[in-house]
Amino acid sequence: MAAQQRIIAHFDLDAFFVSVECLNNPSLKGKPLLVGGRERGVVAACSYEARKFGIHSAMPMKTALRLCPQAIVTNNSRSDYSKYSRIVTNIIAEKAPLFEKASIDEFYLDLTGMEKYFQPYQWTIDLRQEIIDKTGLPISFALASNKMVAKIATDQAKPNGYLHIPFGKEKEYLAPLTVNKIPGVGEHTYENLKALGIFTIRDLSEQSPDMLEKRLGKYGIELWNKSQGIHHGEVTPYHEAKSISTENTFEENLTDVNQIMTELVHMTERVAYELRQDNKTSGCITVKIRYPDFETTSKQTSIPYTFYDDELIPKAKELFHKLWRKGHPVRLLGVRLSELTDEAVQTNLFTDTEKKNGLYKAIDDVKNRFGKYAITKATGK
Repeated sequence: MAAQQRIIAHFDLDAFFVSVECLNNPSLKGKPLLVGGRERGVVAACSYEARKFGIHSAMPMKTALRLCPQAIVTNNSRSDYSKYSRIVTNIIAEKAPLFEKASIDEFYLDLTGMEKYFQPYQWTIDLRQEIIDKTGLPISFALASNKMVAKIATDQAKPNGYLHIPFGKEKEYLAPLTVNKIPGVGEHTYENLKALGIFTIRDLSEQSPDMLEKRLGKYGIELWNKSQGIHHGEVTPYHEAKSISTENTFEENLTDVNQIMTELVHMTERVAYELRQDNKTSGCITVKIRYPDFETTSKQTSIPYTFYDDELIPKAKELFHKLWRKGHPVRLLGVRLSELTDEAVQTNLFTDTEKKNGLYKAIDDVKNRFGKYAITKATGK
């Protein structure tokens, strides 16, 4: 019996960070807009007007401003990126039988079997319109028989459009596109392929698999399969991990605020370390306090997705000071990180993340070798 033909939709919010900035400040619409940090940051996103100057995401901000000195740099709405991502996720979760959240602004939906009850293409069009109506954000999608073709087609559908690549038409659709449209084909591979006279996906599809394997190893076979429109990647069901938490009941009630802050910092470091080990980021932090009379209070706040100690610790301190009945002894202290997702680092493109990631990797390597308490931060109120 032949395997059931898959129906895969790929949704991608257009220039997501830029769109949120424009939603919050409509005067930015139609202008060359760069989202990121002005000093040593990189371009997290740029408007289509800025792209005309050759600017692209992950470009150093200084380079982008040389290409377009009149560009506007902003990240005023940074705290809203996570919020809008959650709204879109919830809309999709309510409707889709199976979906994968690939990043903060990108989703795969497996609609296989739905054709028995609905017309999948029209259903997907309606879902896109619901997202636009409820958020005001532009979003593009493509429907195809596999994740790779759907993703490529979504890029072609942008901005704010949609495409359907019927089953059996994958190879024909891909043929005229340049070979670097295949996900995973970076600049180095693209140059190697061009050196072999391979410029389009059709050129790639007409090569001998043996030759490609000889020149590119096993990756050559993988590329040849992709050029035929073949891709077997599964849509991984989205399950948001509930939380990572720690709490400590003290042998003696704590009254000294400096000692309490030291404990709070160490606890926040501990859960942030666990978060990084799981390669997760958190969108919500909660602090819990219990007093000697067993009265227990807690307070939480939404945060831009992160797994960095230096972004989580100030939030933990802020929540503690809002909660704490000043001068009252503390019996128990707790810190919890929730709304966990795999959107690692994506919303942290506003700082020098490569250097920062390197620093945290070095810290975690020491902790992995000598124990999670081997390095701790100095603390204060």
